[in-house]
Amino acid sequence: MLSALLALLWLGPDLAHGTTLSAFAKLFVCFAIGSAAALSFAYGLTRRWSLRTRRLENFVAALPASETSLPEDGPDEVQSLSRAMRAMAGRVRHIVERANLESSRRETILACLAEGVLAVDQSLKVIFCNDAFARAFSARMPVVEGRTLYEVVREPALRDILERVVLTGAAERDRYQLPAAAGRWFEARALPFGEASSRGAVIVLHDITDIQHQEQLRKDFIADVSHELRTPLAAIRGYAETLLDGALEDRANNRKFVEIILAHSIRLNNIASDLLVISELDANSPPPSPPESVSLLEVIDSAIHSVQNAAAMRGVRLDRRNCSECIVIGYRFRLEQALVNLLDNAVKFNRPDGEVTIECVSTDDHRARISVSDTGIGIPSEDLKRIFERFYRVDKTRSRSTGGTGLGLPIVKELVERMGGSVTVESRLGRGSRFTILLQAA
Repeated sequence: MLSALLALLWLGPDLAHGTTLSAFAKLFVCFAIGSAAALSFAYGLTRRWSLRTRRLENFVAALPASETSLPEDGPDEVQSLSRAMRAMAGRVRHIVERANLESSRRETILACLAEGVLAVDQSLKVIFCNDAFARAFSARMPVVEGRTLYEVVREPALRDILERVVLTGAAERDRYQLPAAAGRWFEARALPFGEASSRGAVIVLHDITDIQHQEQLRKDFIADVSHELRTPLAAIRGYAETLLDGALEDRANNRKFVEIILAHSIRLNNIASDLLVISELDANSPPPSPPESVSLLEVIDSAIHSVQNAAAMRGVRLDRRNCSECIVIGYRFRLEQALVNLLDNAVKFNRPDGEVTIECVSTDDHRARISVSDTGIGIPSEDLKRIFERFYRVDKTRSRSTGGTGLGLPIVKELVERMGGSVTVESRLGRGSRFTILLQAA
């Protein structure tokens, strides 16, 4: 209003004297000045709003990592919006912090798992892979997200199960022996995640190689025991029926038949004894008494006495030489049992008029070394790594004829290792074998 009044006062004289041109010129100047003032005011107002808006944009862009300040002045609407955004920023930071914490927890848990974990997207590109999975397949760590499955592990079985889960959305579970993991056995469980349009899959691999090995040992054990028992039982039954059918009166053969029955009965007893020892060892039951000081010379003499009759029947000489007094820490009964098994094998698989030599000396590293050598048939080099396996026999035909069960050497190994020792073997085919036991001296 003041501007208009001043403009009228300024234009009044020209309008009163009829100088229209001068009045128009002054009117234009007034309009220009008013327009400039209006534009300046609008620019200033726009500038202030632009600064406030830019601070709001910077605040939103910096979430949740920054504490960028918000305008606290200006219109009530701007102040209200600033307060609402500050409250929202607090909630966003809280949510992000919890999400980061949960993500860190999941990654730590998955990294610590003994099971291998692998996650892929709908294109079978790797999303996540933990250390256990990478170690199982010798993959280079860290596994970069986005790599194809075949770049991480070339295993068709894993690709097939993951493809089926991604396509069908159904969980799958199976057992595999994976060549890419050095032939180890795994129980695989694959689950889908996400929507159907972008469905991925995660697979968890649990290493069951030891379980599979134990199951196979159990199956082999049952099969071998059944076979070992069938042969002597069939022989005993056959000769007993022969005797009952009239061979008792056959003076030329009846004693021979009874001796065969007795031999197979002894074989059955040996099998039962070996099975009882194996069962006791597998039970891992604590020993009835603590380890004690054991004289090796006494144990060796007792073991030689136990097999002396069998050696005499086969014409095999037993020779204890270079034996010095040694005291070891262990269990006398178990050590004698191990030596009897070694001596029994050395006698059974020796040649006529052969020799079995037992030596016992102390070593420089405070241990006692016991060696049992024979002049028998020897062991082929390809069988040396397996002779301590249960029921493994180098010459199955000869083992059965001599009553071998394939449990003697595994029992020796178990007994010696339970006493903190070790047993090794050296052999030359046709020249004999040498078994060596090392025990801690007292």
